[in-house]
Amino acid sequence: MIKLPSGVEINNLIDDLKIISWEASEILLHYSKILKNKEDKNIILKNNNEEPVTKADLEVNDLIIQRINENYKNVNWKILSEENVKIELKNCYEDSDWLWVLDPLDGTKDFIQGTGNYAMHLALNYKQKPYLGFVLIPEREELWISDGKKIWCERKGKHSISPSLVKKKNLKDMIIVTSENHSNPTLNNLIDKVGFKEIKKMGSIGCKIASIIRGESDIYISLSLPGKSAPKDWDFSAPEAILKAAGGAITNIDNEDLSYGKSNFEHGGTIVATNDLMMHASICLKIKEIIKEYDIYRDES
Repeated sequence: MIKLPSGVEINNLIDDLKIISWEASEILLHYSKILKNKEDKNIILKNNNEEPVTKADLEVNDLIIQRINENYKNVNWKILSEENVKIELKNCYEDSDWLWVLDPLDGTKDFIQGTGNYAMHLALNYKQKPYLGFVLIPEREELWISDGKKIWCERKGKHSISPSLVKKKNLKDMIIVTSENHSNPTLNNLIDKVGFKEIKKMGSIGCKIASIIRGESDIYISLSLPGKSAPKDWDFSAPEAILKAAGGAITNIDNEDLSYGKSNFEHGGTIVATNDLMMHASICLKIKEIIKEYDIYRDES
């Protein structure tokens, strides 16, 4: 059984993180409204194709790090944040058993575009494995929480939501959720060859995983090409925590657990998330067979 650091009580920690998360939600909704109304272009600080940055990213980043440091001054853990890694020269998190992994705004492109498909990810990893997970989806007023054992979703002023994973054995009966802004021809070819029942598109890995947990979709595939950008620890850590607690699974195509804490924090190759832990290995195997049959990777370079 995993024990939290000395002086940290799980229920108090969860309560603190809920308060912090709803504070973050107010910031994100505030800037989202301004962007939608086209009131202030200065919110977008950096707008390139790969890694746009907004004031919302930075304010939520600062808020969460500050609150954790204030509330738990003497606890021996570190905080890995997407925004902070951009200004640090090396991985200084390898020696920490307990590590917060934060993405203050996952799906920044969708945030800028006004689709509503963006999220805040916050996870507490133990020995480089996700333990606690928070995925906040402000536009839906949803806060998905995993305490290491169970999962639930709180909604501000509304009834909570329970997981509703709809398990299907046949790939062709599944609904796949995939990226609007990060697709590539190789992944599109794979999706076409599988022949999924339906394709849903949205930003933010947290939003995609939440859609699986709600029962709105069944599977998500991330396929990163060599030499191109790939998801990082902060993209997958919190979503993995909530999906596993709900009874789903997320692995690489060989059904191996994701490996966190690498020097570049990247999760390259093909990653599969499904709504069914028991069927996950066979689903990965079927996808591998399709990849081999159609030589899906032949154009990767």
